[in-house]
Amino acid sequence: MSTEPRINERIRVPEVRLVGPNGEQVGIVSIHDALKLAQEADLDLVEVAATARPPVCKLMDYGKFKYESAMKAREARKNQAHTIIKEIKLRPKIDPHDYETKKGHVVRFLKAGDKVKVTIMFRGREQSRPELGFRLLQRLAEDVQELGFVESQPKQDGRNMIMVIGPHKKKAEAKAEKAAAKAQRGGEEPSAQEA
Repeated sequence: MSTEPRINERIRVPEVRLVGPNGEQVGIVSIHDALKLAQEADLDLVEVAATARPPVCKLMDYGKFKYESAMKAREARKNQAHTIIKEIKLRPKIDPHDYETKKGHVVRFLKAGDKVKVTIMFRGREQSRPELGFRLLQRLAEDVQELGFVESQPKQDGRNMIMVIGPHKKKAEAKAEKAAAKAQRGGEEPSAQEA
């Protein structure tokens, strides 16, 4: 069996600009020499710029390259924050205790770094008094002012009035704070059990 590199019949370029495995410029070499260098170094000859004249090829371990690029993409997806919009529904004639409960939910969502869509549902004759819903939304926005800001002002949408509140801190920051608090609690618990 011969040790000559086999040349693909589809290769129609006589020469390529070759880049070495460490990024160094080898220069313009014939395709046969480039394939021979790749075989001697036990690497792959990969075309990186087909439209250049002559085409640019690089000596690299293609399997390792694909693995590393997949890992980079996976890390990028892991660090990506997904914006979640939570929804709270209220009525214009809400009881003070129920309002406090709903406000607590909004506070929890904003602390977690999520946006909150607050919807006030009007029924029957309540539709003729949209200012009641507007005042309720303004009150809620003032109550959670330190955690979030009004991203979308209250607006009437049929039987509903909608407002969107966005958090001051991003989802990633909220996750990091939560993890730090959990780690701190985890460090304190064993000492409490020993006592």
